[in-house]
Formats: sequence, structure tokens, C-alpha cells
Amino acid sequence: MSDLRYPIGKFNGQAPANQAERERFIKDIEGMPAKLKAATHGLSGKQLDTPYRDGGWTVRQVVHHLPDSHLNAYVRFKLALTENEPTIKPYSEDRWAELADSKLTPIEVSLNLLESLHERWVLLLRSLKPGDWNKTFRHPELGVVTLDKTLALYAWHGRHHVAHVTGLRETMGW
Repeated sequence: MSDLRYPIGKFNGQAPANQAERERFIKDIEGMPAKLKAATHGLSGKQLDTPYRDGGWTVRQVVHHLPDSHLNAYVRFKLALTENEPTIKPYSEDRWAELADSKLTPIEVSLNLLESLHERWVLLLRSLKPGDWNKTFRHPELGVVTLDKTLALYAWHGRHHVAHVTGLRETMGW
């Protein structure tokens, strides 16, 4: 792996091409909490506080970042489904990762939150009608974003961060 920041490569920006691809992305989102739980299983406090790369977040920060990020995504879906092109509020991921809850909370708290969140999110995703995927929200920095593209992004996002943990485990021989 040449770039530890992007162990599965950068997000390609592509929305799903069809319903079968959408379903694959939904399954990625559905299965991600269990994959993260498996990736972190048995890690000691010292291991959880190890950065996945020089200058990167610790495993603990990565685990806590995922529900922070995915809660925002879930809300963005709900806003886009219930409002006409709402403008969403971005957040400073790097600054959130430095807050006490991201550095001190046991990871089980975020693993449980992520599991519950994804259960609801997947129920919502599977309820969408074909035209719903074209609904949009406005991101102040990225412009207008479709739910289709957002689905692809967050399927990638989960795989991306699980790979940070599994890659570190492999490198360290844990």
C-alpha cells in the first residue's frame, strides 16, 4: 500500500450506475459496523491509541469519527428527502477528532452507536423509490450533491476507514 491515507484508493466520485450497484453500496453500509467491530476486536488501549500512519488519527479516533460522519450523512439524506435542496452544514472532522469524546470514550460506545445508526439508515435507504436517488442537498464547498453520489461516498467511506484499522493491524502484526 503506497499511500496509507487511502488504503483502498480515493473515492472516484461516481454515483451508482444502476439499482444493483446501489444495493451493493447499501450492503456495504449495512455490513460496515460488524467489519469495524471485527477489525478492532481484542485491541488493547495502547493499540487503540496508535495512529494508523504518521500524523494520522489513532484507531480510537477513527472509530469515533465514523458515527460522527455517518450521523451527518444520515441527517443529510433525511433533509434531502424532506426539503427542496437544503443547504447542509459541514463540520471540521479534524477538530471533532481532537475533542475529549473522540480521545477518551471507550470504542464500544461508538461501535454500538454505529450499529444502531446503520440499522436505521439501511431501513431508510431500502425505502427509497428510484426518483428519490436524484434528490439533492447543497454542500457549501462541493455544491449540489445527489443522494446517489452520497450513497457511493459513504459506502466507500466505511470501507476506507475499516482498511485503516486492518492495514495497521497487518503492519504491526496484531
